[in-house]
Amino acid sequence: MSSEFYQNPLIARYASEEMSRIWGDQKKFSTWRRLWVALAESEKELGIDISDEQLAEMKSNIDDIDFDLAKKYEKKLRHDVMAHVHTFGDKCPSAKGIIHLGATSCFVTDNTDLILIRDALNLVEQRLAQVIVNLGNFAKANRDVACLAYTHLQPAQPTTVGKRATLWAYDLAMDLEEIQSRIQKLKARSTKGTTGTQASFLKLFEGDHEKCRSLEKSVAEKVGFAECYAVTGQTYSRKIDAQLLDALSGIAGSAHKFATDLRILSHKKEMEEPFEKNQIGSSAMAYKRNPMRSERICSLARFVMSLQSSTANTFAVQWMERTLDDSANRRLTLPQAFLAIDSILLILNNITSGLVVYPAMCQRHLDEDLPYMETENILMEAVSAGGDRQELHERIRIHSVACANEIKTQNSPNDLMERIRADQCFANVDLNREVNPFSFVGRAREQVDEFFQSVIQPIVDRYGEQGEASDLRV
Repeated sequence: MSSEFYQNPLIARYASEEMSRIWGDQKKFSTWRRLWVALAESEKELGIDISDEQLAEMKSNIDDIDFDLAKKYEKKLRHDVMAHVHTFGDKCPSAKGIIHLGATSCFVTDNTDLILIRDALNLVEQRLAQVIVNLGNFAKANRDVACLAYTHLQPAQPTTVGKRATLWAYDLAMDLEEIQSRIQKLKARSTKGTTGTQASFLKLFEGDHEKCRSLEKSVAEKVGFAECYAVTGQTYSRKIDAQLLDALSGIAGSAHKFATDLRILSHKKEMEEPFEKNQIGSSAMAYKRNPMRSERICSLARFVMSLQSSTANTFAVQWMERTLDDSANRRLTLPQAFLAIDSILLILNNITSGLVVYPAMCQRHLDEDLPYMETENILMEAVSAGGDRQELHERIRIHSVACANEIKTQNSPNDLMERIRADQCFANVDLNREVNPFSFVGRAREQVDEFFQSVIQPIVDRYGEQGEASDLRV
């Protein structure tokens, strides 16, 4: 839908409706009202004069929010929380006098953020687990497809496509552990008061410390938290946000690494992301099959990783009990980090559900470099037959350099084995055997099996088997 105003592409193009709703106004301000209800209920249970009718009136209007009225109040009051206190109070005239009783603004803003973070983390957890399972299944299906491995982006000892996929899956599995840890450690701010001392609630309960502790525990439990942070200033520590972005940035880094690898393998025609029947790779070059999904992952991942510094710097400058320079930054950083990660995981699910492998191209690249790999075995056998190790090593080096030069300058085939066969220094070695790539892959195939059982299967058991590929919005 076109508009004369800027539209956030994370919402308009990339992220899911589920994640967009979590960070939308309706969810946010309905949660504020649920917190005000939880506070009033708990205060009533601890002896404050609040009637059942007042509570019922508040509960019946949790989702009925007049956003236009709230905007008018905020324009007048220059305070978003008080604007919504008045808007809620206008809907609940009998309860108006007890809404937000004893609380500071961060009671609703911080506790709501923690609830939204929890909901968003749960969605990320499910999406991330799905991608890991996809890659685990892909690794198992391709455990026997030998391919050239690369170190320094130069040909190295062969591996298998399945083993390479376990590297991608393991990075993401470690990210999943971090997300699980963040969910487990997330707590409520609850009713800590204006500077974290609970002074207003101690006054409300006429000096009864036990009721202050009970209120804090009750409100936290009513909004789904088993524990509260031990101490806070006006806000929960912004270190929590920094740790959160560390975890999300970790996912972004893993996704970027996978997508970059796939872009390189696509260039080598060994693997491709799914390419739809009517998809256009280039407006000019009709033959192109650009890895546009992987490129989008890299683009979004860089954005998420750039946000990591915002939360770290925001935490570092929260002087004493709190400064307000966190507010505008967090309104941008937290929602957009989750929206971008959601977008990345949707694309990852789409790609990993339909990865395409070209074994013939893998074999072609292996064949081009296998003679170099075989020289180590030839050297050992020649030494065992009585040869001088250093002299033989030099002969192989000379032949390898000459062969590589012919390939690069004359586009000649790899004739290294022919050169070595013609060298009398290697006359005592059988050089007529067929070179088998699987003699170089070590335990790659067995490692795939072991990895699936030790890492992937527990994730399958906890989260379920592979689902359908994501239907990308663009």
